[in-house]
Amino acid sequence: MAVYKHRYSAYTGKITPAWMRIVVLSRYAFDEAWSSKISIGLLVFCLLPCLTSLVVIYLANNPLARALVGGKGAEMLAIDAGFFLKLLQGQCWLALVLASWIAPRVITFDLADSALPILLSHPISRFGYLFGKFIALFVSLSAVTWVPCLLLFAYEGYSSPIPWAGANLRIATGMFAGSIIWITLLAFIGLAMSSWVKWRVVATGIIFAAIFIPAGVGGIVTAVLRTQWGFLLNLPFMITAVWVRLLGAPGPINPRWSLPTGAIAAMLILVCFICVGMLNKRIRAREVVRG
Repeated sequence: MAVYKHRYSAYTGKITPAWMRIVVLSRYAFDEAWSSKISIGLLVFCLLPCLTSLVVIYLANNPLARALVGGKGAEMLAIDAGFFLKLLQGQCWLALVLASWIAPRVITFDLADSALPILLSHPISRFGYLFGKFIALFVSLSAVTWVPCLLLFAYEGYSSPIPWAGANLRIATGMFAGSIIWITLLAFIGLAMSSWVKWRVVATGIIFAAIFIPAGVGGIVTAVLRTQWGFLLNLPFMITAVWVRLLGAPGPINPRWSLPTGAIAAMLILVCFICVGMLNKRIRAREVVRG
């Protein structure tokens, strides 16, 4: 169309609401995360322990099976806070493997293809962009953490010959809260680490390094200085302590090395703030080219 004809006019159609723009970003991020067959394979792998737990719950509530295993075997089939703590730990650490694969997929492609300035030139804020990616990760990781854990809890309540679910609601709320905390941490760490690396494979390794290298340093500090405060650098130690306290289960942590709940909460919040700072520094609507 020639400019001199002056036939341009403002768009008068329906405008997409602001919250729907975030949903659009989430949908495309979700599609990108699960477009790989490896993602589907990891999802199936992460759900295999739940099938084992399902069989254990069935046998534990089967009188014939309990009679066959006898005394010590019956203790192995006990469905209590300790059982669900092990289930939660296993699912959450498998969620780390899944997050290390899908988190880079939802953000590194935008950086590698220089698409971020184009996306942010639309009526989408940086917060909306990151929140959309966060929602995609949250939904994906929920599928292997609190959703199967609560389904197994409900199955135990249904299968138990005695009223069980009402007396153990703390286990359900603990698994839900513990999973939400862990998913939030994984999403923040995954997005922050991936935003600084344009190569997806490298970003996957950096996510693991960001969790386990400080944990090793914290272990060294604890051993050398003989103090439990070194564990504040050990994210696996801290999150395990949170799960134990939320579920009220006997934990594997020596009471001599326990940390105050307030100190753990402050450190986890600090980790989130560091990730937010990294994202704020990296996610920009412009690109600086040096040459």
